[in-house]
Amino acid sequence: MAKLKLNDLSMQGKRVLMRVDFNVPLRSDGSITDDSRIRAALPSIRRILEQKPAILILMSHLGRPRGVSNHKESLAPCAKRLSELLGQPVAMAPDSIGTAVEALASHAAPGSILLLENLRFHPGEEDPEKEPEFLEKLAKLGDVYVNDAFGSAHRAHASTALIAALFPGRAAMGQLIEKELSFLAPLLENPKKPFHVIIGGAKVSSKAGVLKNLLPHIDALYIGGGMAFPFLKAKGIPVGSSLCANEDVPIAEEILSVAKKNSLPIYLPIDIAGSNKEITSLFSDGIPDGWIGMDIGPETVDAWEEKLKSAATIFWNGPVGVFEKPPYHIGTRDLATFLAVSRATVIVGGGDSIAAIEGLGLGSRFTHLSTGGGASLEFLEFGHLPGIDALSDK
Repeated sequence: MAKLKLNDLSMQGKRVLMRVDFNVPLRSDGSITDDSRIRAALPSIRRILEQKPAILILMSHLGRPRGVSNHKESLAPCAKRLSELLGQPVAMAPDSIGTAVEALASHAAPGSILLLENLRFHPGEEDPEKEPEFLEKLAKLGDVYVNDAFGSAHRAHASTALIAALFPGRAAMGQLIEKELSFLAPLLENPKKPFHVIIGGAKVSSKAGVLKNLLPHIDALYIGGGMAFPFLKAKGIPVGSSLCANEDVPIAEEILSVAKKNSLPIYLPIDIAGSNKEITSLFSDGIPDGWIGMDIGPETVDAWEEKLKSAATIFWNGPVGVFEKPPYHIGTRDLATFLAVSRATVIVGGGDSIAAIEGLGLGSRFTHLSTGGGASLEFLEFGHLPGIDALSDK
Protein backbone atom coordinates (compact mmCIF):
# COMPACT_ATOMS: atom_id res chain seq x y z
CA MET A 1 0.00 0.00 0.00
CA ALA A 2 1.19 3.56 -0.73
CA LYS A 3 2.56 5.53 2.20
CA LEU A 4 1.71 9.03 3.35
CA LYS A 5 3.81 11.75 1.76
CA LEU A 6 4.74 15.17 3.05
CA ASN A 7 2.01 16.89 1.05
CA ASP A 8 -0.61 14.61 2.64
CA LEU A 9 0.07 15.99 6.13
CA SER A 10 -1.68 18.92 7.76
CA MET A 11 1.16 20.86 9.38
CA GLN A 12 -0.14 24.38 10.04
CA GLY A 13 0.28 25.20 13.70
CA LYS A 14 1.67 21.72 14.40
CA ARG A 15 4.96 20.65 15.93
CA VAL A 16 6.62 18.77 13.06
CA LEU A 17 9.16 16.17 14.21
CA MET A 18 11.36 15.23 11.25
CA ARG A 19 14.14 12.65 11.05
CA VAL A 20 16.91 13.82 8.74
CA ASP A 21 20.33 12.41 7.87
CA PHE A 22 22.94 14.92 9.00
CA ASN A 23 25.62 12.26 9.46
CA VAL A 24 28.19 14.46 7.76
CA PRO A 25 31.99 14.13 7.75
CA LEU A 26 33.78 16.50 10.12
CA ARG A 27 37.35 17.78 10.36
CA SER A 28 39.20 17.60 13.67
CA ASP A 29 38.21 21.23 14.36
CA GLY A 30 34.51 20.36 13.97
CA SER A 31 34.02 21.97 10.56
CA ILE A 32 32.00 20.11 7.93
CA THR A 33 33.90 18.75 4.92
CA ASP A 34 30.82 17.83 2.85
CA ASP A 35 27.37 19.34 3.49
CA SER A 36 25.55 17.44 0.72
CA ARG A 37 23.36 15.52 3.20
CA ILE A 38 22.24 18.77 4.80
CA ARG A 39 21.48 20.23 1.38
CA ALA A 40 19.50 17.10 0.48
CA ALA A 41 17.07 17.84 3.32
CA LEU A 42 16.40 21.44 2.23
CA PRO A 43 13.41 20.76 -0.08
CA SER A 44 11.44 19.08 2.72
CA ILE A 45 12.48 21.67 5.28
CA ARG A 46 11.38 24.53 3.04
CA ARG A 47 8.13 22.79 2.16
CA ILE A 48 7.28 22.36 5.85
CA LEU A 49 8.12 25.98 6.65
CA GLU A 50 5.74 27.09 3.87
CA GLN A 51 2.93 25.37 5.80
CA LYS A 52 3.54 27.63 8.82
CA PRO A 53 4.18 25.01 11.48
CA ALA A 54 4.34 25.88 15.16
CA ILE A 55 7.92 24.59 15.06
CA LEU A 56 10.06 22.27 12.95
CA ILE A 57 12.06 19.90 15.14
CA LEU A 58 14.86 18.11 13.34
CA MET A 59 16.63 15.02 14.64
CA SER A 60 19.59 13.01 13.38
CA HIS A 61 22.51 10.89 14.44
CA LEU A 62 26.17 11.59 13.72
CA GLY A 63 28.95 9.02 13.91
CA ARG A 64 28.96 6.14 16.35
CA PRO A 65 29.07 7.51 19.90
CA ARG A 66 27.51 4.27 21.21
CA GLY A 67 25.22 5.89 23.76
CA VAL A 68 27.80 8.27 25.23
CA SER A 69 27.69 12.05 24.80
CA ASN A 70 30.82 13.75 23.47
CA HIS A 71 31.50 17.16 21.90
CA LYS A 72 33.33 15.70 18.88
CA GLU A 73 30.10 14.17 17.58
CA SER A 74 27.77 17.03 18.44
CA LEU A 75 25.36 18.19 15.74
CA ALA A 76 26.11 21.85 16.54
CA PRO A 77 28.13 22.33 13.32
CA CYS A 78 25.09 21.07 11.38
CA ALA A 79 22.82 23.63 13.06
CA LYS A 80 25.26 26.37 12.10
CA ARG A 81 25.51 25.20 8.48
CA LEU A 82 21.75 24.74 8.11
CA SER A 83 21.22 28.26 9.43
CA GLU A 84 23.60 29.58 6.76
CA LEU A 85 21.84 27.65 3.99
CA LEU A 86 18.35 28.75 5.03
CA GLY A 87 19.20 32.29 6.01
CA GLN A 88 17.40 31.98 9.35
CA PRO A 89 18.32 30.91 12.89
CA VAL A 90 18.45 27.23 13.78
CA ALA A 91 18.40 26.65 17.52
CA MET A 92 20.57 23.85 18.92
CA ALA A 93 19.02 21.75 21.69
CA PRO A 94 21.19 20.62 24.62
CA ASP A 95 19.92 17.02 24.24
CA SER A 96 17.43 15.03 22.20
CA ILE A 97 14.99 14.42 25.08
CA GLY A 98 14.31 15.86 28.53
CA THR A 99 12.50 18.74 30.21
CA ALA A 100 14.80 21.42 28.74
CA VAL A 101 14.19 20.14 25.22
CA GLU A 102 10.43 19.90 25.83
CA ALA A 103 10.41 23.52 26.99
CA LEU A 104 12.22 24.63 23.82
CA ALA A 105 9.73 22.73 21.65
CA SER A 106 6.70 24.08 23.51
CA HIS A 107 7.65 27.75 23.72
CA ALA A 108 9.30 28.28 20.33
CA ALA A 109 8.20 31.08 18.05
CA PRO A 110 5.92 29.96 15.18
CA GLY A 111 7.92 28.72 12.19
CA SER A 112 11.18 28.38 14.11
CA ILE A 113 13.61 25.47 13.74
CA LEU A 114 15.13 23.36 16.50
CA LEU A 115 17.82 20.73 15.91
CA LEU A 116 18.00 18.05 18.58
CA GLU A 117 21.38 16.85 19.78
CA ASN A 118 22.83 13.59 18.43
CA LEU A 119 20.26 10.84 18.92
CA ARG A 120 22.97 8.23 19.40
CA PHE A 121 24.14 9.93 22.57
CA HIS A 122 21.31 7.83 24.03
CA PRO A 123 21.53 4.02 23.93
CA GLY A 124 17.76 3.91 23.32
CA GLU A 125 18.17 5.11 19.73
CA GLU A 126 19.90 1.95 18.51
CA ASP A 127 18.70 -0.42 21.25
CA PRO A 128 15.30 0.59 22.70
CA GLU A 129 15.45 -2.17 25.33
CA LYS A 130 18.39 -0.41 27.00
CA GLU A 131 16.41 2.82 27.42
CA PRO A 132 12.65 2.12 27.05
CA GLU A 133 11.61 5.68 27.91
CA PHE A 134 13.68 7.24 25.10
CA LEU A 135 11.20 6.52 22.30
CA GLU A 136 8.17 7.88 24.18
CA LYS A 137 10.00 11.04 25.26
CA LEU A 138 11.18 11.65 21.69
CA ALA A 139 7.68 11.23 20.23
CA LYS A 140 6.29 13.58 22.89
CA LEU A 141 8.04 16.47 21.14
CA GLY A 142 5.92 16.40 17.97
CA ASP A 143 2.34 16.37 16.70
CA VAL A 144 3.22 14.82 13.33
CA TYR A 145 6.24 12.80 12.19
CA VAL A 146 8.20 12.96 8.93
CA ASN A 147 11.02 10.64 7.93
CA ASP A 148 13.35 12.13 5.34
CA ALA A 149 16.51 10.23 6.34
CA PHE A 150 16.87 7.81 3.44
CA GLY A 151 20.45 7.04 4.44
CA SER A 152 19.15 5.58 7.73
CA ALA A 153 15.87 4.08 6.48
CA HIS A 154 17.37 0.58 6.49
CA ARG A 155 17.89 0.83 10.25
CA ALA A 156 15.03 -0.24 12.54
CA HIS A 157 16.05 2.31 15.16
CA ALA A 158 13.85 4.34 17.50
CA SER A 159 13.79 7.51 15.39
CA THR A 160 13.70 5.84 11.98
CA ALA A 161 11.08 3.11 12.32
CA LEU A 162 9.71 2.47 15.82
CA ILE A 163 8.56 6.04 16.40
CA ALA A 164 6.11 6.00 13.48
CA ALA A 165 3.72 3.73 15.41
CA LEU A 166 3.24 6.55 17.94
CA PHE A 167 1.91 8.81 15.16
CA PRO A 168 -0.99 6.77 13.71
CA GLY A 169 -2.13 8.34 10.46
CA ARG A 170 0.39 11.15 10.96
CA ALA A 171 3.71 9.58 9.90
CA ALA A 172 4.84 10.53 6.38
CA MET A 173 7.86 10.32 4.11
CA GLY A 174 9.73 13.46 3.17
CA GLN A 175 10.57 14.61 -0.32
CA LEU A 176 14.09 13.13 -0.27
CA ILE A 177 12.82 9.61 0.43
CA GLU A 178 10.10 10.11 -2.17
CA LYS A 179 12.76 11.14 -4.71
CA GLU A 180 15.04 8.19 -3.85
CA LEU A 181 12.21 5.70 -4.34
CA SER A 182 11.25 7.28 -7.66
CA PHE A 183 14.68 6.31 -9.03
CA LEU A 184 15.33 3.02 -7.22
CA ALA A 185 11.93 1.31 -7.41
CA PRO A 186 11.85 1.24 -11.26
CA LEU A 187 15.14 -0.70 -11.24
CA LEU A 188 13.25 -3.64 -9.74
CA GLU A 189 9.98 -3.09 -11.58
CA ASN A 190 10.47 -1.80 -15.09
CA PRO A 191 13.94 -0.42 -15.88
CA LYS A 192 14.68 0.93 -19.32
CA LYS A 193 16.55 -1.77 -21.19
CA PRO A 194 19.34 -2.68 -21.59
CA PHE A 195 19.99 -2.39 -17.85
CA HIS A 196 23.67 -2.67 -16.80
CA VAL A 197 25.04 -2.82 -13.25
CA ILE A 198 28.56 -1.94 -12.06
CA ILE A 199 29.54 -3.21 -8.60
CA GLY A 200 32.79 -2.38 -6.82
CA GLY A 201 33.93 -2.14 -3.25
CA ALA A 202 35.61 -4.71 -1.04
CA LYS A 203 33.65 -7.81 -0.06
CA VAL A 204 31.39 -10.08 -2.13
CA SER A 205 29.51 -11.30 0.96
CA SER A 206 28.32 -7.76 1.79
CA LYS A 207 26.67 -7.40 -1.63
CA ALA A 208 25.76 -11.01 -2.44
CA GLY A 209 22.08 -10.49 -1.64
CA VAL A 210 21.64 -7.49 -3.90
CA LEU A 211 23.56 -9.19 -6.72
CA LYS A 212 21.35 -12.29 -6.57
CA ASN A 213 18.18 -10.19 -6.49
CA LEU A 214 19.28 -8.02 -9.42
CA LEU A 215 20.38 -10.86 -11.71
CA PRO A 216 16.88 -11.52 -13.16
CA HIS A 217 16.42 -7.83 -13.96
CA ILE A 218 19.72 -6.89 -15.61
CA ASP A 219 21.39 -7.39 -18.98
CA ALA A 220 25.06 -7.11 -17.99
CA LEU A 221 27.11 -7.06 -14.79
CA TYR A 222 30.55 -5.47 -14.30
CA ILE A 223 32.55 -6.32 -11.18
CA GLY A 224 35.60 -4.33 -10.04
CA GLY A 225 37.45 -3.33 -6.91
CA GLY A 226 38.15 -5.96 -4.27
CA MET A 227 34.88 -7.62 -5.31
CA ALA A 228 36.56 -8.87 -8.50
CA PHE A 229 39.19 -11.12 -6.96
CA PRO A 230 36.90 -13.87 -5.59
CA PHE A 231 35.25 -13.99 -9.04
CA LEU A 232 38.63 -14.22 -10.79
CA LYS A 233 39.71 -16.96 -8.37
CA ALA A 234 36.43 -18.80 -8.94
CA LYS A 235 37.28 -18.81 -12.66
CA GLY A 236 40.73 -20.28 -11.94
CA ILE A 237 42.65 -17.03 -12.50
CA PRO A 238 45.48 -16.44 -9.96
CA VAL A 239 44.98 -13.31 -7.86
CA GLY A 240 48.42 -13.09 -6.22
CA SER A 241 48.22 -11.49 -2.78
CA SER A 242 45.09 -9.49 -3.58
CA LEU A 243 42.18 -9.09 -1.19
CA CYS A 244 40.21 -12.33 -1.45
CA ALA A 245 38.32 -13.82 1.52
CA ASN A 246 37.96 -17.60 1.25
CA GLU A 247 34.26 -17.45 2.12
CA ASP A 248 33.63 -15.12 -0.83
CA VAL A 249 34.80 -17.58 -3.49
CA PRO A 250 31.84 -20.03 -3.20
CA ILE A 251 29.45 -17.05 -3.36
CA ALA A 252 31.18 -15.86 -6.52
CA GLU A 253 30.94 -19.37 -7.99
CA GLU A 254 27.20 -19.44 -7.30
CA ILE A 255 26.62 -16.05 -8.94
CA LEU A 256 28.70 -17.04 -11.96
CA SER A 257 26.68 -20.27 -12.28
CA VAL A 258 23.32 -18.48 -12.13
CA ALA A 259 24.50 -15.91 -14.65
CA LYS A 260 25.67 -18.63 -17.04
CA LYS A 261 22.31 -20.42 -16.86
CA ASN A 262 20.56 -17.15 -17.69
CA SER A 263 23.05 -16.16 -20.42
CA LEU A 264 23.88 -13.03 -18.43
CA PRO A 265 27.34 -11.64 -19.26
CA ILE A 266 29.57 -10.83 -16.29
CA TYR A 267 32.53 -8.61 -17.15
CA LEU A 268 35.58 -8.90 -14.89
CA PRO A 269 38.86 -6.96 -15.13
CA ILE A 270 41.16 -8.05 -17.95
CA ASP A 271 44.12 -6.09 -16.60
CA ILE A 272 45.04 -4.87 -13.14
CA ALA A 273 47.15 -2.09 -11.64
CA GLY A 274 49.21 -3.70 -8.91
CA SER A 275 50.69 -2.41 -5.66
CA ASN A 276 54.03 -2.01 -7.46
CA LYS A 277 52.29 0.52 -9.76
CA GLU A 278 52.69 -1.74 -12.77
CA ILE A 279 49.91 -3.06 -15.01
CA THR A 280 49.51 -6.78 -15.59
CA SER A 281 47.27 -8.53 -18.12
CA LEU A 282 45.00 -11.26 -16.79
CA PHE A 283 44.82 -13.11 -20.11
CA SER A 284 47.93 -15.23 -19.47
CA ASP A 285 48.94 -16.17 -15.93
CA GLY A 286 46.78 -13.82 -13.87
CA ILE A 287 48.23 -11.71 -11.05
CA PRO A 288 51.80 -12.74 -10.11
CA ASP A 289 52.64 -13.97 -6.60
CA GLY A 290 53.33 -11.11 -4.23
CA TRP A 291 51.27 -8.61 -6.26
CA ILE A 292 48.25 -6.92 -4.72
CA GLY A 293 45.59 -5.81 -7.20
CA MET A 294 44.68 -2.17 -6.51
CA ASP A 295 42.74 -0.91 -9.52
CA ILE A 296 41.30 -1.95 -12.87
CA GLY A 297 43.69 -1.31 -15.76
CA PRO A 298 43.25 0.78 -18.92
CA GLU A 299 42.31 -2.19 -21.12
CA THR A 300 39.48 -3.00 -18.71
CA VAL A 301 38.25 0.60 -18.74
CA ASP A 302 38.24 0.66 -22.56
CA ALA A 303 36.47 -2.70 -22.82
CA TRP A 304 33.82 -1.78 -20.24
CA GLU A 305 33.14 1.60 -21.79
CA GLU A 306 32.55 -0.02 -25.17
CA LYS A 307 29.98 -2.39 -23.64
CA LEU A 308 28.33 0.34 -21.53
CA LYS A 309 27.61 2.44 -24.62
CA SER A 310 24.63 0.19 -25.37
CA ALA A 311 23.03 0.59 -21.91
CA ALA A 312 19.81 2.58 -21.39
CA THR A 313 19.99 2.31 -17.58
CA ILE A 314 23.13 1.98 -15.44
CA PHE A 315 23.35 1.44 -11.68
CA TRP A 316 26.78 1.87 -10.08
CA ASN A 317 27.78 1.11 -6.50
CA GLY A 318 31.33 1.02 -5.21
CA PRO A 319 34.67 2.27 -6.58
CA VAL A 320 36.55 -0.09 -8.91
CA GLY A 321 39.91 0.52 -7.25
CA VAL A 322 41.52 1.93 -4.12
CA PHE A 323 40.60 5.41 -5.36
CA GLU A 324 41.65 7.20 -2.17
CA LYS A 325 45.30 6.19 -2.82
CA PRO A 326 46.58 7.68 -6.09
CA PRO A 327 47.48 6.43 -8.63
CA TYR A 328 44.85 3.75 -7.91
CA HIS A 329 42.07 6.28 -8.49
CA ILE A 330 42.49 6.19 -12.26
CA GLY A 331 40.01 3.39 -13.04
CA THR A 332 37.25 4.95 -10.93
CA ARG A 333 38.04 8.41 -12.32
CA ASP A 334 37.93 7.28 -15.94
CA LEU A 335 34.75 5.29 -15.41
CA ALA A 336 33.05 8.23 -13.67
CA THR A 337 34.12 10.59 -16.43
CA PHE A 338 32.67 8.25 -19.06
CA LEU A 339 29.37 7.77 -17.20
CA ALA A 340 29.02 11.52 -16.67
CA VAL A 341 28.50 12.01 -20.41
CA SER A 342 26.52 8.83 -21.01
CA ARG A 343 23.09 9.12 -22.62
CA ALA A 344 21.83 6.42 -20.26
CA THR A 345 19.94 6.97 -17.02
CA VAL A 346 22.83 6.64 -14.55
CA ILE A 347 22.02 6.06 -10.87
CA VAL A 348 24.82 5.87 -8.30
CA GLY A 349 24.14 4.00 -5.08
CA GLY A 350 25.77 6.15 -2.46
CA GLY A 351 28.95 5.77 -0.45
CA ASP A 352 32.48 5.95 -1.82
CA SER A 353 31.30 6.06 -5.43
CA ILE A 354 29.68 9.42 -4.77
CA ALA A 355 32.71 10.68 -2.86
CA ALA A 356 34.80 9.94 -5.95
CA ILE A 357 32.28 11.59 -8.28
CA GLU A 358 31.93 14.71 -6.14
CA GLY A 359 35.71 14.91 -5.81
CA LEU A 360 35.89 15.11 -9.59
CA GLY A 361 33.23 17.82 -9.70
CA LEU A 362 30.91 15.61 -11.77
CA GLY A 363 27.94 15.27 -9.42
CA SER A 364 25.56 17.38 -11.48
CA ARG A 365 26.19 15.26 -14.60
CA PHE A 366 24.53 12.11 -13.20
CA THR A 367 20.82 11.31 -13.27
CA HIS A 368 20.70 10.52 -9.55
CA LEU A 369 23.20 10.21 -6.70
CA SER A 370 21.64 8.30 -3.83
CA THR A 371 22.19 9.69 -0.34
CA GLY A 372 22.30 6.21 1.18
CA GLY A 373 24.70 3.50 0.04
CA GLY A 374 23.56 0.85 2.51
CA ALA A 375 19.92 1.86 2.19
CA SER A 376 19.96 1.79 -1.62
CA LEU A 377 21.56 -1.66 -1.69
CA GLU A 378 19.15 -3.04 0.91
CA PHE A 379 16.19 -1.65 -1.03
CA LEU A 380 17.43 -3.31 -4.21
CA GLU A 381 17.89 -6.57 -2.30
CA PHE A 382 14.54 -6.68 -0.48
CA GLY A 383 12.33 -4.12 -2.25
CA HIS A 384 11.46 -2.32 0.99
CA LEU A 385 13.06 -0.70 4.06
CA PRO A 386 12.02 -0.71 7.75
CA GLY A 387 11.96 3.09 8.00
CA ILE A 388 9.53 3.32 5.09
CA ASP A 389 7.43 0.27 5.99
CA ALA A 390 6.65 1.84 9.36
CA LEU A 391 5.09 5.01 7.89
CA SER A 392 1.33 5.53 7.81
CA ASP A 393 -0.60 4.02 4.92
CA LYS A 394 -2.15 6.55 2.61
